[in-house]
Amino acid sequence: MENATLTEANFTKHLHTNFYIPINGQRLELELAEVKSYLSGPEEQRGLERFSIFFEGPTALVLPQQIYSMDHEQMGAFQIFLVPVAKLEKSIRYEAVFNYYK
Repeated sequence: MENATLTEANFTKHLHTNFYIPINGQRLELELAEVKSYLSGPEEQRGLERFSIFFEGPTALVLPQQIYSMDHEQMGAFQIFLVPVAKLEKSIRYEAVFNYYK
């Protein structure tokens, strides 16, 4: 499987699809629930890609903040730093933040 291109546009194309993390010999399924853009302020550097993505996963297992190997049927495999940010009624919400030069 080839490596994924981690851009806001690419994640947006795959909104509400499942991504997978191998955990203890199984595949944990996370749904890409939201892609959020950040506009650069007047005092900030130009030319940056700035966005967050939010996944929702099962409440039975809360992943600790760390880097995970993740894969997607169409995007491929990649490493991602996930942070649990909320416990919702039926899921755990995770965020990954991206800041890089285009």
